[in-house]
Amino acid sequence: MTELNQLFCDRVQPQVLGIHPYIPGKPVSELQRELGLTYISKLASNENPLGASPNVLTAVQAALKDIARYPDGSAFELKKTLSEFLGVKTEQLAIGNGSNELLELVARVFASAGDEVIYAQYGFAVYPISAQVVGATGVEVPAVDWGHDLEAMLAAITDKTKLIYIANPNNPTGTLLTKNQWESFISQVPKEIIVVLDEAYIEYAKSFDDNNHYPDGCDYLSQYPNLLISRTFSKAYGLASLRVGYLVGGGEIIQYINQLRAPFNVNHFAQVAACSALSDQVFVEKSIRLNQQGMRQIKEALARLGIDYIPSSGNFICIDLGDKALEINQALLKEGVIVRPLANYGLTQFLRVSIGTQVENQHFIDALKVVLKNE
Repeated sequence: MTELNQLFCDRVQPQVLGIHPYIPGKPVSELQRELGLTYISKLASNENPLGASPNVLTAVQAALKDIARYPDGSAFELKKTLSEFLGVKTEQLAIGNGSNELLELVARVFASAGDEVIYAQYGFAVYPISAQVVGATGVEVPAVDWGHDLEAMLAAITDKTKLIYIANPNNPTGTLLTKNQWESFISQVPKEIIVVLDEAYIEYAKSFDDNNHYPDGCDYLSQYPNLLISRTFSKAYGLASLRVGYLVGGGEIIQYINQLRAPFNVNHFAQVAACSALSDQVFVEKSIRLNQQGMRQIKEALARLGIDYIPSSGNFICIDLGDKALEINQALLKEGVIVRPLANYGLTQFLRVSIGTQVENQHFIDALKVVLKNE
């Protein structure tokens, strides 16, 4: 720390000092500035390579006339559209500035110093951050096969446990929990403990579920009043830049979330875009098909190269490059390909690659071949 920073260090809440900030994927503009490259494939942040539906762009353009107005603080139209789409009541919905805001709000509502928050090793980085922000103790349960060990998570529950985060499929590893695994787990969690089921990649997961093994969280809401479902418009719907996500749960829990939620937390254009995006499921299906094709394209290339990976049910795949992973990541950047190193997750031997267009995927494959040849 510099002398200037140390001036206020003793006034900062201790839990804040211990937080390791979330590290996002490297922006295209940053790599352009650093290396002067003109052609870059960004496969680092699990974004939709098709962008957003053309209908969304039209709707946002039409909404620009209201740019001087505050957004609807209750997100009435978006809640109405979502309630019809999901088959739930509007009182069961909380809208957030991305699902990240909502994941943190749950911790702020239900946990504090002296409490415990359970999450899996290699789980989404926001879970431990959410626990730290409120001064709660994060309980990281070791993973099995890169995914959730639900039996161990149940065993980790104590009388101090207030909250459990589960991601299905998991980010960054892409691992999936089946219906049987999920149902066995949730049925054994004490009813006073809040369980957040993070389904950011549900659209992709369902597309890989040929045997109907995927548990849709909304199917369990009536049976488990302690359950919250987290979803986002940032992935399959292509609205990452607008930051809009939502929680679905029992009316009582959602009421508490909305009490703490900041006014006007979701901007007008995000609400308009999300409503329009929901109405264009043809675009979502197109995005899903592209992801399936791209996943096959990359997996087949990795097989030819003899590179192992973690089977994924998302729109990304973690590839195992051993102790050369960070070096290979830097070399890929010089080839104009941005992927995601996972050292901050403790996955030092892996790089996470988002599924892009066929051209972007091939750029990655060709760049990887060049880099491996030069190793």
